[in-house]
Amino acid sequence: MPVFPITIYHNPACGTSRNTLGLIRAAGYEPTIVDYLQTGWTRAQLEELLAAMNARPRDILREKGTPAAALGLLAPDATDDKVLSAMIEHPILVNRPIVVTPKGVKLSRPSEAVLDVLDRRPESFTKEDGEMVRL
Repeated sequence: MPVFPITIYHNPACGTSRNTLGLIRAAGYEPTIVDYLQTGWTRAQLEELLAAMNARPRDILREKGTPAAALGLLAPDATDDKVLSAMIEHPILVNRPIVVTPKGVKLSRPSEAVLDVLDRRPESFTKEDGEMVRL
């Protein structure tokens, strides 16, 4: 079987991120896992991911449990440059998980969104909270 490289930008403390990783593994893949809270982000890396998703920084900005509001990032006049700079300084501001595969790049919220960029699906999957994922 050909190699299907997958990278997940993962936060192990996040249930959605853990469920996405579980879905990837249940489909038979072992992804490269990047704990972005530990490794941080570079501007080039974020710009590349955003371009691949056809998204703007605000599209992947996490508000809950972050300093987004305190940093003025929720204001209508917050520029893309300001949001990107803040994401580099505070990696928690990037919503998670972001999954990269040969089929595309996806912010996997909800976790089932990852199925759009996988070549194959798991036979079944149950989330941590007991919810069955319809495949």
